[in-house]
Amino acid sequence: MHLNSKFWLKFSLLNLLIVALIGLLMRYKIGFEFPFFDQKHLQHSHSHFAFSGWISHTLMVLMIVFLEKKKVLPQAQDDNREKKIENRFFKKYNSILSANLICAYGMLVFFIIQGYGLFSIIFSTSSIIVSCVFAYYFVKDLKLISDDDLSKNWFKTALFFNVISSFGTFALAYMMISKNILQNEYLASIYYYLHFQYNGWFFFVCMGLLFSFLQLKSSENPFFKRAFWLFFSSCIPAYFLSTLWWDLPIWIYLITVVAAFIQVYAWFRFLIIIIKTKREFLYNFPFFLRYILLFVACALSIKFLLQLGSTIPVLSTLAFGFRPIVIAYLHLVLLAIISLFLLFYVYANHLIHFNRQIKIGVITFSIGVLLNEIILAIQGVASFSYTPIPYVNEMLFGAAIVLVIGIGITAFYSIKKVKNLPLL
Repeated sequence: MHLNSKFWLKFSLLNLLIVALIGLLMRYKIGFEFPFFDQKHLQHSHSHFAFSGWISHTLMVLMIVFLEKKKVLPQAQDDNREKKIENRFFKKYNSILSANLICAYGMLVFFIIQGYGLFSIIFSTSSIIVSCVFAYYFVKDLKLISDDDLSKNWFKTALFFNVISSFGTFALAYMMISKNILQNEYLASIYYYLHFQYNGWFFFVCMGLLFSFLQLKSSENPFFKRAFWLFFSSCIPAYFLSTLWWDLPIWIYLITVVAAFIQVYAWFRFLIIIIKTKREFLYNFPFFLRYILLFVACALSIKFLLQLGSTIPVLSTLAFGFRPIVIAYLHLVLLAIISLFLLFYVYANHLIHFNRQIKIGVITFSIGVLLNEIILAIQGVASFSYTPIPYVNEMLFGAAIVLVIGIGITAFYSIKKVKNLPLL
């Protein structure tokens, strides 16, 4: 028995398509008349399903594939015993992935129907429980991997951040149920959850996967190990980058500034080393995959520089005071960095074999991401001076169409059964 990673990753692509379709519907409602569905309910469904059905599901599948490649199964004295251990190993992870998808689809449906209601809260709470169960078993299995493997710490820390991010969700749910919503606490809870999902769970898993993909070893460069500790030590104080609009004590502000500097230093130092040492390795992959990875690296560089810029009080007040800036930043991380990296990783490792149509789909999707970010950035900058951008909603709707077309093509040709699929 083994993990049918292709089967689970096809669900990932289907779920990403659903996320894009809901995003398209939301953009349509903003730009045109569409009386059906509550926009706020769609937004909750969109975000929860994107996190659980697309990102978290895919991360868990890829982490399990990592374990499978490392052959972490305990060795038994006879073949029958070993086979039973192997079956239990994959059975537990197949069950966890199934449970996570059930929760994801439950949230998808019930957040649209009722917003924060009984069933949506049940499914979202169940999703957190599933994440905790996954964390428990995965950390347990990670113990069988050598401490020399640099990906190990990234994965363990990612799971830790995923678990603690749930505190923000519980705080939000309590406020929604009790109808006792205080604006500052409400925003702080949202940003707490988002920070430890985006900059903790998502980012640390992706870095672990990148370290594994590039086969990085501390013997090659001691900074590879140091990079983890720099990002880990700065992640928790970096949360306050999201709350600079609050009246924070000066010592917290100073720690936050230091955290932002540490992340900029760690990332660009790491990036320079990778460019110098792994350039030839990356030339073994098709140009379009290298283009996607370059896109991700540029987007991540912009993200860290934006974080550093947000420590300037005037810029922080402006950024958090205008919704287009916040939306542009969140989509920069979710689409331009995390989503495109996961697509790169899946196809670069041939977990799903790709052909010309999939190549066109991924490139189209990346163009849609770029268009979406450019339009949101222009809208955000223009909002500083309260300058309206003509047809901005229509342009964002157009970018959403490109996103749906791109991931639609990618998902269709990835799921479709094709004989003798050529690699490009």
